[in-house]
Amino acid sequence: QVQLDESGGGLVQAGGSLRLSCVPSGRTFSSPVMGWFRQAPGKERESVAVVRWSGGYTYYADSVKGRFTISRDNAKNTVYLQMNSLKPEDTAVYYCAAYDSSWPPTNYGMRYWGKGALVTVSS
Repeated sequence: QVQLDESGGGLVQAGGSLRLSCVPSGRTFSSPVMGWFRQAPGKERESVAVVRWSGGYTYYADSVKGRFTISRDNAKNTVYLQMNSLKPEDTAVYYCAAYDSSWPPTNYGMRYWGKGALVTVSS
């Protein structure tokens, strides 16, 4: 069974930064497309940063372009989401996900995802 474990969420003031980490566990797992999506109360899920490792293609939602960066550490088998210049509207639960192979990614192309990490940005 695939498990994706997120960490790094928390409370931060507007303008601050956080880095989320995602580590697959349970069994050896890799996916050609990995990313992060978020869901705030009463809102639809939104894919915010997705990467297709082959070719290095990246997708960022317009709402986070220039502020969020997705990356990975192969040695640690970890995917990161660096979030800078955070805004109160970034407040949401952030999920690490393995996506299907369609590109560009959609808001519903996730195959597996973790339990989520809460990010709260205060004004």
